[in-house]
Amino acid sequence: MIDLGINKPAAETRVVVAMSGGVDSSVAAALMAESGYDVIGITLQLYDYGQMAQKKGACCAGQDIYDAAMVAEKIGIPHYVFNYEDKFKEGVINDFVESYLQGETPIPCVKCNQTVKFKDLLQAARDLNADAMVTGHYVQRIQGDNAGELHAGADPNRDQSYFLFATTQEQLDFLRFPLGHMSKDETRAHAARFGLEVADKPDSQDICFVPNGDYAGVIQKMRPDALEPGDVVDMQGNVLGQHPGIVNFTIGQRRRLYINSVVPKYVVKIIPETRQVVVGDKDDLQRQRVYLKDINWLSEIPMNAYADSIQVKIRSSNTPMSASILLDTADEVYIELDEAEFGISPGQACVIYNGSRVLGGGWIYKTS
Repeated sequence: MIDLGINKPAAETRVVVAMSGGVDSSVAAALMAESGYDVIGITLQLYDYGQMAQKKGACCAGQDIYDAAMVAEKIGIPHYVFNYEDKFKEGVINDFVESYLQGETPIPCVKCNQTVKFKDLLQAARDLNADAMVTGHYVQRIQGDNAGELHAGADPNRDQSYFLFATTQEQLDFLRFPLGHMSKDETRAHAARFGLEVADKPDSQDICFVPNGDYAGVIQKMRPDALEPGDVVDMQGNVLGQHPGIVNFTIGQRRRLYINSVVPKYVVKIIPETRQVVVGDKDDLQRQRVYLKDINWLSEIPMNAYADSIQVKIRSSNTPMSASILLDTADEVYIELDEAEFGISPGQACVIYNGSRVLGGGWIYKTS
């Protein structure tokens, strides 16, 4: 039995499970039902896949919704589909487009958790008189002395804590993550044990609303004026070539730069005001100071008390790096990395850890 740490008998404890139709959330729901909880499954209709892919009759992840419904029927729980297309477009897709137009590299999965899933869906769970909302994320919620703490998943290859750094304390107190101590193999083994048809379903590799990874195509559809051409320039401002739109570039990129060069060049900076893409050598990408905005702090201990006892991730795939939290003369919060890192991009997240615990994080808006 999975103990959610709620001081009520399982049969009297209502949990809402966010069911995406994948193996992880399906197993989370099945484990809740097996443990005797009063379980309700909810799947979100977030976008019209046919509209995004410009294919008639292709519904938003229609197969995923069908799979979630089949799992719910198999394990004997009620299942509902909520249409959050408008909320998703406003809070996630529009933000994604605007970030690229500002020369940033956004992370829509964080925005989705921050808005639609852990705000709107969580409120819906409360409206259903749920005692907790359960997801299939590979993170751990560990009860501290005074409140729940967010920790990395036990399997570092599956850990998703980077994407949940913006979870507030109030949300964390309501959320539960029954897969956080498992590996993916263990999850699939549970799916097979429950006889779920999704046991061997592949993991999704792309951003859900970006068919085939074509970011520029989605942005152009949303904002036809987005792909305005501009200059590719070197570090001294000399024009090396022309590009078809800044949305085709991210910091650190070295391919499809629309220039002729016998040595490798990398995107070092994107200037949206002039539509310039600045390229340079790999050493020009080195940054050691990362400035943050919109910081979410999850520790009861003030930020400045940690000083140099932290580690940070500036990409989800990174190994945590040693760093310090500092304030400059304008009271701006910045992270000083112990060692310089290459290709840090505005729009990405910097997530702050103390060991396995997520202390918080913020959005990168400039580097030096």
